[in-house]
Amino acid sequence: METLKNISKNINRQTGTETLKDMFKHNIRQYGMLIALVSIMLFFQVVTGGILLKPLNITNLILQNSYILVLAIGMLLVIITGNIDLSVGSVAAFVGAVSAILMINMKVSFLTAMFVSLLIGGIIGAWQGYWIAYVKIPAFIVTLGGMLIFRGLTMVTLKGMSISPYPEAFTKISSGFITDFFAGTQYHITTIIVGILLSAVYILFELRQRKMQIKYNFDVIPKGFFIAKIIAVAAVINVFCIVLAGYKGIPNVLILLSVLILIYSFITSKTVAGRHIYALGGNEKAAKLSGVKTERVLFWVYVNMGVLSALSGLVFAARLNAATPKAGNGFELDAIAACFIGGASASGGIGTVIGAIIGGLVMGVMNNGMSIIGLGIDWQQAIKGFVLLLAVAFDVFTKSKS
Repeated sequence: METLKNISKNINRQTGTETLKDMFKHNIRQYGMLIALVSIMLFFQVVTGGILLKPLNITNLILQNSYILVLAIGMLLVIITGNIDLSVGSVAAFVGAVSAILMINMKVSFLTAMFVSLLIGGIIGAWQGYWIAYVKIPAFIVTLGGMLIFRGLTMVTLKGMSISPYPEAFTKISSGFITDFFAGTQYHITTIIVGILLSAVYILFELRQRKMQIKYNFDVIPKGFFIAKIIAVAAVINVFCIVLAGYKGIPNVLILLSVLILIYSFITSKTVAGRHIYALGGNEKAAKLSGVKTERVLFWVYVNMGVLSALSGLVFAARLNAATPKAGNGFELDAIAACFIGGASASGGIGTVIGAIIGGLVMGVMNNGMSIIGLGIDWQQAIKGFVLLLAVAFDVFTKSKS
């Protein structure tokens, strides 16, 4: 009997080990970049003398990178289809200029102006999507043209000058924080309570998922690792909220980002539309033969990109409290880099929303850390380019080994 028990234990250990190996192998891009993000944060925390993870700086990290993360979510869907969009920075700048004309010059209410701005972004996306999906002009050419067109229109709209200030209600999108209903003095109590509630929801969700997987005989990680995982994630959520509570609490833009991440994670992983996007990027001909309306899918991906570009432009304008002719410069490169660093494949068909967010945070932490230690913009650009090259090389290497 003892021998049988020992054999059973060994089998369970081997099964657990194999499950962990498979899990890491299938998610190596996301896990690799998550480890890289943590390592980069720890490195800059040390070299900056503890400044990086101070509450004020963490809040600044969120505010400084929010518009790039919004773009990265939309860009991810474009890259999954095997395409690219070089116009997003110019579209963001143009929509920001239009919003300034509406809100500041014409005194239109900020809600109406935001709706019109997002609608314009959708129309721009539809215009570009039509040429790409139905006329079959390469996305690189169409969006390169769009980048030049909307950069020019931004200059025309603003006449080479900045327009400011925006209404205070609008700027709170990027500069505001959630209200502390408990009127904490040293800490933002509401933020701490939000952290506790989020960690509780996360634990219940993970327990429910594991129960469902066991019920349908799916592979699950060993119980000990599962418990360690949920404790670690819950701890990170609470520590993050406590750090934010040490300054002004949760920024409004973080709520917006969280909603977008949840919505697009659900769309890409749980809906037919999401499966069609991955199918299009994986093999367009096979997807078409399977009944996927590939032109329509690609068209709507670009419409979505236009709307998120507009939203990014509004968030950036609210943060600057001004619309400027040079707004959006380099946004497209940062968004593309975030997706590739976060595990999206250059050939399409692979990538996750969480991965894109992690990639964006890697870029944001590097920018912030290098600025704190006084590294010049020239070296910052060179290092970011090198990191992007390594990320794509890693993608090619892992695909060749699979």
